[in-house]
Amino acid sequence: MKKVKAANVVIYIILTVLAIIWLIPIFFLLVHSLRGEPGAAIKYIFPKNYTLDNYTRLFTDRELFDFPRWYLNTLIVSVCSCILSTIYVLMISYALSRLRFKGRGGYMKAGLILNMFPGFMSMIAVYFILKAVGLTQSLLALILVYSGTSALTYYIAKGFFDTIPMALDEAARIDGASKATIFWKITLPLSKPIIVYTVLMAFMSPWMDYIFASVIMKDNYKNYTVALGLFQMITRENIYDYFTMFCAGAVLVALPIALLFLFMQRYYVEGVTGGAVKG
Repeated sequence: MKKVKAANVVIYIILTVLAIIWLIPIFFLLVHSLRGEPGAAIKYIFPKNYTLDNYTRLFTDRELFDFPRWYLNTLIVSVCSCILSTIYVLMISYALSRLRFKGRGGYMKAGLILNMFPGFMSMIAVYFILKAVGLTQSLLALILVYSGTSALTYYIAKGFFDTIPMALDEAARIDGASKATIFWKITLPLSKPIIVYTVLMAFMSPWMDYIFASVIMKDNYKNYTVALGLFQMITRENIYDYFTMFCAGAVLVALPIALLFLFMQRYYVEGVTGGAVKG
């Protein structure tokens, strides 16, 4: 018994140390977002002066960096992409998990292989396709790219649907339920964990992406996302004057993801502990 308690104490100590290490970058970002002195390369950790001016300047000093517009652009793209991506992924995953049709195995293998390649390998092809249809440098282009490529991320959701007993579907069909009714009224209510996971991933991907946004937007300054805009603050000519503003912007960028996770965590836990009950 004493050995078990000692092992638990060691585990708790290790986890505490890892948690502290994980929190160090966040603490650094938060502290320097409140720093009054300019510059990025400083010889001390804690600021000599604290101020909220960095947050104020993000919304008032818009001549060079229009942060409010970039924030709104990113929010629009992320919310729209999140809705479309979640619908795509859940419906494709359910179809591949529950339905048997010709070409199903080949589609799954092709999707797995394509998903192994980094997304940036298709950037040039995607850009010229968007250019051909006149959609480059627009928020709609970003929404189409993010939501369209999400279809290949079905494997995790499919694996979850595979764990739901087929007996529930069979019982519903005996009662006269259609496949659509089974999906919306039976399967989805039992799939809260994977829905929450899909929503979080679908929201985070466009919110934090830099590569695709930079290729598609080019020099369209007004349609920049926060990832593109904040990067401009830490270029060689701007980093001294705007590094602390960059830290403040990074803190604000993290807020929606943190709030979304805190809001949806309850549904995730309920889904995990609820389970399917056969009567």
